[in-house]
Amino acid sequence: MGKYKGFGGSGMNQNKKVSNVVKQAQLMQERMEAVQAEVEKKTVEATAGGGAVTVIANGKKEIESIKIKPEAVDPEDVETLEDLIMVAVNDAIKKADDMMAEGMSEITGGINIPGLF
Repeated sequence: MGKYKGFGGSGMNQNKKVSNVVKQAQLMQERMEAVQAEVEKKTVEATAGGGAVTVIANGKKEIESIKIKPEAVDPEDVETLEDLIMVAVNDAIKKADDMMAEGMSEITGGINIPGLF
């Protein structure tokens, strides 16, 4: 101990600091889990083709509903309808991602932590 005396402060003080950091991390994790659960219950809506296709997704990126206006259904042009559905679904998923990122940024103060959610 003589050789490293004074390095890092007293052991008791250091343990207290580590304990506080661990407590803060646990509180942050609890807050993040609560926000995530709250956001997962919310929904986002995306449309394509001027409202011809509407997709509703939840915060877990699960599609809850797809509405297609009858005039968007043309048996001679199925590809356009497929494209509209794909655009609306992808937009809904992006909005769900953005909603989750916004909820998490409230906790992290806007710091981007890779792999957080």
